[in-house]
Amino acid sequence: MADLDSEVPPLPPRYRFRDLLLGDQGWQGDDRVQVEFYMNENTFKERLKLFFIKNQRSSLRIRLFNFSLKLLSCFLYIIRVLLDDPTQGHECKELNRDCYNQNYTPGTIDWSPIIWVNRSLPLWGLQVSVALISLFETLLLSYLSYKGNIWEQILRIPFLLEIINAVPFIITIFWPVLRNLFIPVFLNCWLAKHALENMINDLHRAIQRTQSAMFNQVLILISTLLCLIFTCICGIQHLERAGNKLTLFDSLYFCIVTFSTVGFGDVTPKIWPSKLLVVIMICVALVVLPIQFEQLAYLWMERQKSGGNYSRHRAQTEKHVVLCVSSLKIDLLMDFLNEFYAHPRLQDYYVVILCPTEMDAQVRRVLQIPMWSQRVIYLQGSALKDQDLLRAKMDDAEACFILSSRCEVDRTAADHQTILRAWAVKDFAPNCPLYVQILKPENKFHIKFADHVVCEEEFKYAMLALNCICPATSTLITLLVHTSRGQTAPWEAFRQLTGTKQTLNRESQQSPEQWQKMYGRCSGNEVFHINLEESTFFAEYEGKSFTYASFHAHKKFGVCLIGVRKEDNKNILLNPGPRYIMSSTDICFYINITKEENSAFKKQEKHRKRHESKLSYHGASRLPVHSIIASMGTVAIDLQDTGCRTSSGPTLALPSEGGKEGRRPSIAPVLEVADSSSLQACDLLSDQSEDETTPSDDEIAAGLEYAKGYPPYSPYIGSSPTFCHLLHEKVPFCCLRLDKGCQHNYYEDAKAYGFKNKLIIVAAETAGNGLYNFIVPLRAYYRPKKELNPIVLLLDNPPDMHFLDAICWFPMVYYMVGSIDNLDDLLRCGVTFAANMVVVDKESTMSAEEDYMADAKTIVNVQTLFRLFSSLSIITELTHPANMRFMQFRAKDCYSLALSKLEKKEREKGSNLAFMFRLPFAAGRVFSVSMLDTLLYQSFVKDYMISITRLLLGLDTTPGSGFLCSMKITEEDLWIRTYARLYQKLCSSTGDIPIGVYRTESQKLTTSESQISISVEEWEDTKDTREQVNYRVNHRNSTSSDQSDHPLLRRKSMQWARRLSRRVPRHSGKTAERISQQRMNLYRRSERQELAELVKNRMKHLGLSPAGYDEMNDHQNNLSYILINPSPDTRLELNDIVYLIRPDPLAYVPNTASSPKDSFCNTVGQDTREETQL
Repeated sequence: MADLDSEVPPLPPRYRFRDLLLGDQGWQGDDRVQVEFYMNENTFKERLKLFFIKNQRSSLRIRLFNFSLKLLSCFLYIIRVLLDDPTQGHECKELNRDCYNQNYTPGTIDWSPIIWVNRSLPLWGLQVSVALISLFETLLLSYLSYKGNIWEQILRIPFLLEIINAVPFIITIFWPVLRNLFIPVFLNCWLAKHALENMINDLHRAIQRTQSAMFNQVLILISTLLCLIFTCICGIQHLERAGNKLTLFDSLYFCIVTFSTVGFGDVTPKIWPSKLLVVIMICVALVVLPIQFEQLAYLWMERQKSGGNYSRHRAQTEKHVVLCVSSLKIDLLMDFLNEFYAHPRLQDYYVVILCPTEMDAQVRRVLQIPMWSQRVIYLQGSALKDQDLLRAKMDDAEACFILSSRCEVDRTAADHQTILRAWAVKDFAPNCPLYVQILKPENKFHIKFADHVVCEEEFKYAMLALNCICPATSTLITLLVHTSRGQTAPWEAFRQLTGTKQTLNRESQQSPEQWQKMYGRCSGNEVFHINLEESTFFAEYEGKSFTYASFHAHKKFGVCLIGVRKEDNKNILLNPGPRYIMSSTDICFYINITKEENSAFKKQEKHRKRHESKLSYHGASRLPVHSIIASMGTVAIDLQDTGCRTSSGPTLALPSEGGKEGRRPSIAPVLEVADSSSLQACDLLSDQSEDETTPSDDEIAAGLEYAKGYPPYSPYIGSSPTFCHLLHEKVPFCCLRLDKGCQHNYYEDAKAYGFKNKLIIVAAETAGNGLYNFIVPLRAYYRPKKELNPIVLLLDNPPDMHFLDAICWFPMVYYMVGSIDNLDDLLRCGVTFAANMVVVDKESTMSAEEDYMADAKTIVNVQTLFRLFSSLSIITELTHPANMRFMQFRAKDCYSLALSKLEKKEREKGSNLAFMFRLPFAAGRVFSVSMLDTLLYQSFVKDYMISITRLLLGLDTTPGSGFLCSMKITEEDLWIRTYARLYQKLCSSTGDIPIGVYRTESQKLTTSESQISISVEEWEDTKDTREQVNYRVNHRNSTSSDQSDHPLLRRKSMQWARRLSRRVPRHSGKTAERISQQRMNLYRRSERQELAELVKNRMKHLGLSPAGYDEMNDHQNNLSYILINPSPDTRLELNDIVYLIRPDPLAYVPNTASSPKDSFCNTVGQDTREETQL
């Protein structure tokens, strides 16, 4: 091979590309063969074609020159008209006799001014030169464009016009007599128009940019209109040389008046040729212009559909964000706009929407509202096309939000589209911050490069899981991640709707709408952040413990400090505990109505402050009142005394040694710096013997000793490791099936297992990877082992092996194939023993022809559960938040109707959460995953919100960070009385930080219903007093016993009674009264009892004991709501559930030499019953 290479001599330097094209004689003596490429382009014609036509830049120059020549010829014609005087004679020489020696009769036309004109010699020379160049160029281009059909070249309109305008000037060179012959040079305007169109096309080809169809069409329309007007002006002016002898300005005036259909009539043509020309031009205009306008209107409509462009100048001078979606619905758009523009500093931002589908009618109407039309720009395009990203100026955007289409049947395919969009945006604009929403957790690792990611199924299942152990966690998180604008309920309007009056009786029971007032005020709380050294709230607590700073900031300012972040660490720590010492560089995270920068502080006088500090905690009437004005502007906060009272006990129990009789027991002060001895006395880490070190005999017999560790198998990539309760050995797959026995056990229903705690049932369509995040928070290491609830997964489709591999390590987790449509499946899975029933929205029903019908099946199924098992706590997930009004629907309940009207008023006012006063949402019994969209939107301003939410939900565990839990206020705990004293007690004893209260109240009979019941009684006959009294007594007793607990029966009986009162006359007597009594008893026959009978019969048929079915335990008349960060003077009530952020138990590992077993027991934390109850 080397020999062959050596035989080939190198190419001499003279063999260059120019030599190959032009030829070189030196190669003839060589034995090589010269190959010439592109031989067909070496001919003279091909080189000319390459220069005049094919080459974009040279062709553009030629067309620009041609356009200039045509404009020059029109300009020379105007000069000739201005210099010409039609009254002067014409130099005809030999033709003078034929031109001037004619005798004209009246009515005849003098054609000589029309045929001959005065043209000076220099002007004639210029026009001839222009004509020669134009004709030569036209002939050359026709020759180069010739393709075998010469008539096609000759009969083209531009060629004919060129011949008409150029050839007569060439003839005048050889025949000087014709130099003053009229030549319609003004027709060159049409050739100029043609050259302009070709020039624009070549221009876009030369600069390699896509031309705008709208620009071309507008250019064609304008040039056509100008050519029509110019042709009419010049033609009328020239023909009227034999008539009115009009000037160019008169002709311009006539044409404008005529084409505008005004027609004053002061200037009119006098001879028939000019009249004929006007008729021809009007006909041409009526034919040509409508076609041009139609094309322009079509392009304008298409441009309106596609959006247009966001100009580069605007992108560089204004701030904008881009919203990328696959399909834009009105709910999604309004949620984004309301949340995004709720922040004051974002008012000057613009929103560019990039969507591949056409804008629907609802979105179009909304974007035409002046409030949005000036700030929202809709572009139809794809994020996968660089041209569309360039239209949106993605590289200059402040952020890009990429949202998934959750209504797709194939959610995995929707995630794949989202991933590609994220990749395309990152490739086009690497520096643009990305905010991505993903549906499936297994697809999350593909977009780890994004700045902020919200995985819908992760958050959804974790939130639903916490709802089972911390009631209404979904409502708590939803209210925290929404931006409030001082939203409160319209109380007066509500009182008018319900017909009630706000009164206080001696037991201090407040009016029915009082809960809405408290709930609406506390719902305005959000999470904010500030640097410690710059804060008025927390600057004075530098060097103090975290719990000390949290308690005193709440006592003094009414703010709730929940977490910190060190300057050199990106991890946020929720309630790091009393051992954490505040530093000046710490970033503090707190809950308040508004951020500190928008707050105004009012210092009280010294003696008044001193006087109030002495009386601040000595009675309900003397409690400090923190005035908080929920508004967009400022919040006025009264500064209170921060002094601590002495304590008598470190625990939450009532102190055994108190002061004088009748004096309120004191609470231990919160220490500025925690010491180890007090911590060992006040935390709950010391008593681990019963729960950890010495398991009970039942647990030993059943083999239920659990270990703590990380799950050995994760169903998807990217799941955060969580320390959990695990089994020593994984359970065989056959034992995970609840309703079928196997060789290891013979249980076939939930009751046979004999669970000590009530069940948590999850009804889902498939066992997706997101369901794993439902189990992990319920089996986290900080949950007390004795309080672990068995989890039953009621699945429509059998789970796959990968999912079973993941859940077989968790204790008391089972699955069953069935549906909530089937009563037998519900009874087998233990619905009668369940504490909570979680109904997850099915993916197959998320898309429907009518959008809001996607939740129809879920709503009806839940309503059936609500009627069959009234004591069951049902937590439902819906696709559309607007469908919350159908949850636990009561058609004729006056209170629900009043709430419905209230919601409509809130929606009309533009409220972000118009449905917040709905009872199911306030109680945390319904949740829509679309509420989490605002979490992604809010992270643009608050980049820490996603991290804080993940920590609260248990999706992430950071060493030293606390967790969310709850405790219940019992009768023994009511001695604490107020929320401020509870805050102090928790901070001084366990180090817990309370963030809110979940309160349940009994819903009283509304005024309208009581008035109805009275009016029903008034129609009866009063002749027989004894029977009348007996009837009323029986009626009231039955109402109080049977119907008060069953509003359905009460409504039915009242409905029948109203019909009866309209039909029966007042003098009907005992017979009618007896009939009415029988009918009312018939209607009173409980529908509830019929349903209970049905359930019991099915249980007997399945071989289940109906003893556990409590048909009369009905909680439908209770209302529950959340108070986030209530004021310190809020009174505690019985059965209040307090939300706590508890310190990480692993942060209190003592640094002493102890046995490995003891060390492990100390690290696992608070596994006793006393931790979750006072």
